[in-house]
Amino acid sequence: MGTNLLIVRPGLAGRRGVMTGVAQTMTVEDALAIAAEVPGVEMVSPVVSGSLQLKYFAKNAQTMTYGVAPTYLHIRNFEIEHGRNFTDLEVERMARVVVIGPTTAENLFGRDEPVGETIKIRGVNFEVIGVLKAKGDQGWSNPDDQALIPITTAMKQILGVERVREIDVLTRESPAGNAPVVQATSELLRKRHRIVPGAEDDFNVRDQTEMIDMATSFGNTMTILLGSLGGISLLVGGIGIMNIMLVTVAERTREIGLRKAIGARERDIRNQFLFESVLVSGIGGVLGVLGGVGVAYLIPWLAQLSGQEFTTLIEWRSIAIALGVSVGVGVFFGYHPASRAARLDPVEALRYE
Repeated sequence: MGTNLLIVRPGLAGRRGVMTGVAQTMTVEDALAIAAEVPGVEMVSPVVSGSLQLKYFAKNAQTMTYGVAPTYLHIRNFEIEHGRNFTDLEVERMARVVVIGPTTAENLFGRDEPVGETIKIRGVNFEVIGVLKAKGDQGWSNPDDQALIPITTAMKQILGVERVREIDVLTRESPAGNAPVVQATSELLRKRHRIVPGAEDDFNVRDQTEMIDMATSFGNTMTILLGSLGGISLLVGGIGIMNIMLVTVAERTREIGLRKAIGARERDIRNQFLFESVLVSGIGGVLGVLGGVGVAYLIPWLAQLSGQEFTTLIEWRSIAIALGVSVGVGVFFGYHPASRAARLDPVEALRYE
């Protein structure tokens, strides 16, 4: 999503309290004014967009095409894999150049080198000058399947629009965060759009850190939820191990008495049953790890069969932690039965039937 990113978008237009649509009030000049007059702003890029058809000979793809400034790549944390980005001079003279995502390049060119080739965007020839480095499909959007062209070319020659869809603003690092920049941007746009005091804004400024905080909070909640479910599973499994070991102690009471009679100490009996408990939980842990790894390999294979791409990651540290927890469960829940076996009186144990 970019770091220190503010997104300025048009607000809702209304008449007599009834919302009638999106206010078409954002302009390139607004973006230039934000860059020049708002303290704490490092870079700005106005953005227009549309879902357009890209063609290369017999191949075509319906792709989100963005008209942007050269600063857009840095603002949105994109990197060039092959070729280059377009320049300010190319934006000024409305050059017909395009930077495409890796998925778009694969859809149009396969394994061929796209840089230097000519594609058609809405029937207009564009030279491919660069290919973006892959970021990965984000689910709700795919930054690898897009095309970036100069904003002047997009507005005048392709989309035929005079207003921009959004303005992306990259702020400088500040202890105060983005709040002062948001406030200054809002005041500047209200002044430029001649909004009277008390009237609603015809725009909104979104601070991406709020979305990041929301996503982080959601992730933490899911971590607690899944951790709780895992803890309940461990508790149930641990109680099962403890019950099995208690039954084992009861069934082997005479054996325990005999071992004590010939010189076994309490710690020897305790260690024996602890080892058996750890062995049971350890085998369960190994089976669980094998099942988890198997499913992790199975998911991408099934996704590939259905024509989709899904990547799973296996971390050996997680496997080690899982096995360690399994052993810990065996020790914790096996200690009581093992201690009970160690404390048995050998005479009573030998008489047990």
